[in-house]
Amino acid sequence: MSDFNVEITWQHAPRAGHPDDYGRSHQWRLTGGQTLRASAAPDYAGDANHTNPEEGLIAAVSSCHMLTFLALAAKRGFKVSSYRDQATGTLGKNGQGRMAITGVVLHPVIAFDGAAPSGEELDKLHESAHRNCFIANSITAEVRVEPTE
Repeated sequence: MSDFNVEITWQHAPRAGHPDDYGRSHQWRLTGGQTLRASAAPDYAGDANHTNPEEGLIAAVSSCHMLTFLALAAKRGFKVSSYRDQATGTLGKNGQGRMAITGVVLHPVIAFDGAAPSGEELDKLHESAHRNCFIANSITAEVRVEPTE
């Protein structure tokens, strides 16, 4: 198995005129040294110019599906030349009445170099990618794949 490490750092920065008096901006430092500026979502007093945890989760689901799809397609002899996804996530109340990402919808657009899978083969590739995506298997939100032609 694998372990993954992320360092989160935050420093108090006053928010003049706000009763809660703390900023939401912070940094995510990933294992490879990459640092991302993060914040709460704008609806929760965050900085719209920074990544928020909700976007990070949706990106992780989309990225995991794509990487799993690419591996499965290669294994079956299909060469993907490009992959783009306009993923969306919904924040709402879960079954326990708590705020959560309750759904993620992936909208992959995929181009192939050479032979492309039939519609049925493409559906099976997406089903298998979803079933084997580590991140989708780790969350309770419903994840749907709606390929775009």
